[in-house]
Amino acid sequence: MSLQLKENARYALLVPTSMGVRITPVNHAPVHVSNHFEMQATSAEPNVASVPSFLGLPVKVLTSFVKDSSISQFIKHNLRSRGMEYEGPEVPQGGPWGYRHQFNIADSGYGLRGPRVLNDRAGEVGTTLNVKDFDLEKIFGEEGVQIVHLSGLIAALSPDTKTFCLEIARAAKKHGSLISFDLNHRATFWKGREEELHAAFTEIASISDILIGNEEDFQLCLGIEGPDEGGKDLASKIENFKEMIGRVKSKFSNAQVFATTLRQVISANEHLWGGILLAGDEWQVIEPRKIYVLDRIGGGDGFVGGMLYAILKEWEPEKWAQFGWASGALATTFGTDYGQPADEEMIWSIWEGNARVRR
Repeated sequence: MSLQLKENARYALLVPTSMGVRITPVNHAPVHVSNHFEMQATSAEPNVASVPSFLGLPVKVLTSFVKDSSISQFIKHNLRSRGMEYEGPEVPQGGPWGYRHQFNIADSGYGLRGPRVLNDRAGEVGTTLNVKDFDLEKIFGEEGVQIVHLSGLIAALSPDTKTFCLEIARAAKKHGSLISFDLNHRATFWKGREEELHAAFTEIASISDILIGNEEDFQLCLGIEGPDEGGKDLASKIENFKEMIGRVKSKFSNAQVFATTLRQVISANEHLWGGILLAGDEWQVIEPRKIYVLDRIGGGDGFVGGMLYAILKEWEPEKWAQFGWASGALATTFGTDYGQPADEEMIWSIWEGNARVRR
């Protein structure tokens, strides 16, 4: 099967997001005993977009920035270094207790010591994302977008971001752009807003072409009945996901692609990594294979980025899953939250298990 991509579009991929920074201890140390940290610009949605961008496709980021902020400058420089265009308002900080970019404080873990992550989102400027600050008719109608990738993390940040994502989805649908929606349920974001967010997520999912999430995401975001209780072995997990997707597909019939990753952690540096993808009526199952992990954060985003790149290149669905799997594995070999492929060959070599030196 193939998805109908918009022709003559300026952007292959568009991602709305709230940008922040991650600080990570050097040498895989835990945060509480570290004196030296590395800082990087981060957010899940540009992490997805990094694979297509590094491989030469035009990508645009919609976000917001704190005005006259050195952190904003740092983030803008990073997005430019990834080859991405960006657009968004400059929001006045409003004093020392005003707006700022989120901080993600995380170590990578090592061996049998797992990673620990602290998200500090107080005063996050991304909560102010408002559809009034963007000309969606120009972006989707005049410039054109092939795929817009939406995340439940952004949709659930605030009432403004919920409306922002809804209007982006509506504009994309109106102008023939494909919609990719990663549900990304976060219980802390949903607390006290379950009815409001369920309605918004249901509307976005109803017009999406690609739905991404695990069993819990589909149950908690969309109210889909979960699978029967079964074993915790790999075969049971795969069958449980297939069973649930049958129900999702019958309720959200516009979607043609459904995907999730499979991960079993052996240690912080060794995982079993797999994936499941349904394209039309054809299942693609990649049973978990051993991968070696420098930093696990961003592996799932790498999977989605690789899958969307393969769709944009109009490859066969078998390659969507394979390239997504290998892109996710690639991302875990970087200290950044996102993969930075030199070329397609780098990713296909991972799929083939070829780690020989290239001269």
